[in-house]
Amino acid sequence: MKPLFNGKDLTGWNGDSRLWSVRDGVIHGETTKEEAANGNTFLICTEGQVKDFELRLSFRASASNNSGIQYRSRHITDGKVRNDWVVRGYQHEIRNENKFPNVSGFIYDEGGKRGRICLCGEKAVWEGDKKKVLDHLITAEEYQELFKVDEWNDVIIIAKGSNIQHYMNGKLVLDFTDDAEHALLEGILALQLHAGAPMWVEFKNIRLRNLE
Repeated sequence: MKPLFNGKDLTGWNGDSRLWSVRDGVIHGETTKEEAANGNTFLICTEGQVKDFELRLSFRASASNNSGIQYRSRHITDGKVRNDWVVRGYQHEIRNENKFPNVSGFIYDEGGKRGRICLCGEKAVWEGDKKKVLDHLITAEEYQELFKVDEWNDVIIIAKGSNIQHYMNGKLVLDFTDDAEHALLEGILALQLHAGAPMWVEFKNIRLRNLE
């Protein structure tokens, strides 16, 4: 797997330097009352587009707001954007919570119209204008045992064609297949700082393997 973060600085990444830094060998994103985000803002990986891939990383976050991992997404620079690092597309939600449904691992349509596309624990497909749940992969009680509040958690995202799988701490927690009309098959990677309440989020061990 190819490392996307060197553990020293933000080489290979582009974001608001007021909000993103490297501390103690990890990527640290933080908003405060004095240094707030003007809309959701992202640290964008400049290594290029990803298609079919496996992404692995670890994260931890505060509980006052939420974050996310963007993939197969677009950097939006035209129109009425609120900052220079607006990204739209698939998002692996990050939250420092362990009670369904507001947990890390669901797919959110950042900047789109579908909202929470697929919830954590679901195996689902998108048909026409809605989601169809085929099976359940983990219970609310099992997720509470799996997720480590206030600690580091390990994520794996595997995307092959229109199918996406999310793993949390080694367990499959989401399996989603999009339809031909909506599926995003190529795009960038990015990390989110959410507008609103002051928050922080940290990432480390970011590695990518192309599956093409």
